Amino acid sequence: MTQTVLVTGGAGFIGSHTCVELLLSGYEVVVLDDHSNSSPEALERVAKTAGRPIAAAYSADVRDRRALDTVFAGHRVDAVIHFAAKKAVGESVRIPLAYYDINVGGTTALLAAMHAHGVHRLVFSSSCSIYGDATTVPLTEDSPAAPTNPYATTKWTCERILDDLCRRLPELRVLALRYFNPAGAHPEGLLGEDPRGVPNNVMPFLSQIAVGRRGELRVFGDDYPTPDGTGVRDYIHVADVAEGHRVALDHLDDTPGMSVFNLGTGHGSSVLELVRAFEEVSGRPIPYRIVERRPGDVAELVADPAKVTAAWGWRARHDVAAMCRDAWNFQQLNPRGYGL
Repeated sequence: MTQTVLVTGGAGFIGSHTCVELLLSGYEVVVLDDHSNSSPEALERVAKTAGRPIAAAYSADVRDRRALDTVFAGHRVDAVIHFAAKKAVGESVRIPLAYYDINVGGTTALLAAMHAHGVHRLVFSSSCSIYGDATTVPLTEDSPAAPTNPYATTKWTCERILDDLCRRLPELRVLALRYFNPAGAHPEGLLGEDPRGVPNNVMPFLSQIAVGRRGELRVFGDDYPTPDGTGVRDYIHVADVAEGHRVALDHLDDTPGMSVFNLGTGHGSSVLELVRAFEEVSGRPIPYRIVERRPGDVAELVADPAKVTAAWGWRARHDVAAMCRDAWNFQQLNPRGYGL
């Protein structure tokens, strides 16, 4: 019997690519998204890319219990993938209460609705940011959590809530995927990262500079203890992240309770290395300016993905050059993004 998956935040960057992966793998997909940082056009492109439509799309806030009840009452949902959240480190420092309200409040509202409708299988979108200012890299799932900003704290708080609920509700199965820095786009060029307003992530900023929409990149700090002084991150292709979520659905019932896995490549790139890689792929210069460090940022976040490879056989298959190539391809084909 075909399984139905509810994807919250399914019109967003990672969510839309995951919807394609699920549709191509035979799942029925239901999406809930308030489009606060996404476009409904992305769902039209999901259907074109996958060659089949999603089952239903609901425009609603994940904190809206009435909307959630409507979704669960209208579909026999077998599992939920929960992306819907705010996700910018710098913004979370400026408006922390909004992050706690949306990220934590949205997760608890979703869990309450799931429980009320007898749905007990969840893949949770977590983050490497919970590791904070790590003293040793690469990071394993057993590395201590030390969030340095409200965004990271919300993800850590949600993990703690999920872990506690799994101890008290034995029917609940949760996989928390701590992925590192998703980048790139679908290679066909219909889907990519098109945030509303000024991008908070570096890759869409590079793309918009190269296509002429923005003037220069601000590099937040060049005095970190890294080879060139700029922050080092484990960039992972969004297609690999999407595949990781699809594979996670196959393993939700492997063990009772909650399990945590890193999704990353195991290799770090500095901001300036990423700039050079994008310049090489695009053939366009990327002007940049060094500015002060951004509150809440850390020097280096690189994954040790050995646990997920051993458990599921999953590993990242794309390198930084592929991420830059696919992101640039999307931007060239869609110079104004989804047209908003």
